[in-house]
Order: sequence, then structure tokens, then C-alpha cells
Amino acid sequence: MNDHLNWRYTTKKFDPAKKISESEFESLLEVLWLAPSSYGLQPWKFVVVRDVPLRNRIKIHAHGQAQVMDASHLIVFCVLRSMDVEYIGRYITRMAEIRGIDRKLLEGYERSMQGFLKSQTPQEMSQWMKRQVYIPLGILLAECARRKIDACPMEGFDISGVDRDLGLEEEGVTALALCAVGYRAADDRFAGLKKVRFEIKELFIDR
Repeated sequence: MNDHLNWRYTTKKFDPAKKISESEFESLLEVLWLAPSSYGLQPWKFVVVRDVPLRNRIKIHAHGQAQVMDASHLIVFCVLRSMDVEYIGRYITRMAEIRGIDRKLLEGYERSMQGFLKSQTPQEMSQWMKRQVYIPLGILLAECARRKIDACPMEGFDISGVDRDLGLEEEGVTALALCAVGYRAADDRFAGLKKVRFEIKELFIDR
């Protein structure tokens, strides 16, 4: 894995002529689908922006970053605007269906999650959900590296503009990060730069 992670970098210049095959892209989406979350609650949605005019508008909201248009695919990572006991209830029902068990056997787990929800202020819950969304983003970056697919995660964009153009308020979510995926351009000068990391001994603490 270290070789893959040494190979990857935040790609600044994509080759717009090179596309990820649909079968491989679908498998990347499955990676997102399988990503873990606290309690398994998945407080997210992922928007795949295929429409070219929409991507052009997102590029404007992203301050003209060329990766938005030049990459093979663009994924918008979104977080739920809020979570309530009904959402938790739907998750428990889904769990009972998938695992083929009586829902009543999960009521203790459901109460535990409801207790966590009630213990948080709306602001605390929002921050908790946002932190969860970075888990699938990190997993996607690692999986792309493993497959020799380039990626560029981005937070520098006008969230309200992206939300408006993608109709995200109606979906009950708000944009948190963009991730362009594709293949690097041959002349991207950033591709050959050495990684800059602090010494391992500075970052790991033994007790």
C-alpha cells in the first residue's frame, strides 16, 4: 500500500481525454457505499455530477479550478442537514430486514443511538456528521491510489452555490467536499514532486 500512497498526489492537472471506464467507476462508488461510519448511520449522500453544464457551474463555484471539468468524473460529498429519531428508526428497520432478525431485538441499540442524538446540540451533531463524511473520502483516495486512478479532493468552493445548482436542500443534504477523479496529465508538474512530511518520530507518540 505504501507504494500506492507514494504514487498518489493531489492531482492539479487532469488529462480530459482519459476516462475511467464505467465498470471501474461503479466499483469506486461501491467503495463509498461500503465505507464505515459511527453506529453505521451513514450521514451522507454522494452526488455524481455527469451533466456538463452543471459541472461548468460548479467550476465557477469552485473558483475556476480546472479539475472540476477536466477530470473524468466529479463526486460531491454531502452531509445530512440534520438527523432525527425517524432516520435512526429507518436504519434499524433496514438492519432488521437485511439480517433477517426481529426488529424488537434491536431496540436496545436503537435507544442507544437515540440517547446519543439527544445528548448533542444541533451544532454538535452537525460537526459529528461532517467528520463522518471524511471517512469515505479518505477511503476513496486510498482506493483510487491502489487502482492507479488520480484524485483531487477540494473544499475551496461556494457551498451555497453548489447546493442551489444541485438542488441539495430538497435532498436534505449540503455539500461538504468535491472530489475529481481521473488520470493525470502527462505535463502536470506536481506529479513528480517529492512528498513533504514531518519525520515519523515527530508524528508518532509511544506511551
